[in-house]
Amino acid sequence: MRDTSSSSAAREVAGDQPRSGPGFNRRDFLKGSGAAVAATAMVATVEESLAQEKKAEKNVVAAKAAPVKLEINGKSHTVTVEPRVTLLDVLRDDLNLTGAKEVCTTTNCGACTVIIDGKAVYACAKLAVECVGKKITTVEGLGDTSKVDDVVACFVKHDATQCGFCTPGFVVATRAFVNANPGAKLEDIRKGLGGNICRCGTYDGVAQAALECAGAGKKGGK
Repeated sequence: MRDTSSSSAAREVAGDQPRSGPGFNRRDFLKGSGAAVAATAMVATVEESLAQEKKAEKNVVAAKAAPVKLEINGKSHTVTVEPRVTLLDVLRDDLNLTGAKEVCTTTNCGACTVIIDGKAVYACAKLAVECVGKKITTVEGLGDTSKVDDVVACFVKHDATQCGFCTPGFVVATRAFVNANPGAKLEDIRKGLGGNICRCGTYDGVAQAALECAGAGKKGGK
């Protein structure tokens, strides 16, 4: 029969088994030491993080509203807004130009499309302060009651609206596209107006209206 007394004693001395008497063995000591080191490191990390936050707070300054001058539909407008305010908010809330709609709030539907320096742009994706010195055209700038833009007339002719909520964005996007692509084909138009969504599905009417305007090769807009 194998004598295990010597091996048991060796394991006990090495700390592999707990002692039956009072005191700590090596394993208990190491566990306690490791926990103490981890706790110390955690406290140091928290203190360092708090110190960095306090330092950062000293460098934070509240943004104040300031005058912003914008050229919209050929007219100059000055509004006092904070730097965080979007062009869409300025148009709707400060200037009562409500043709650009706030729909998706995720910059993907195109209902708030305006023309900035000849390009179709989502007004919700531009800060008002970014638009200083640029020429902005909204749907309100595409004609008036006496004479409307050719794109508007073509939309009516081809029944390119249903609920009409997305229509202003489509009209503005179409005007910008036709200006840049006279003579465009149907496939080009479908790709070019891909940034606008019609939840009623009036895409064929929109495409036909754009096709007629592109074929006529008439530019417009301010």
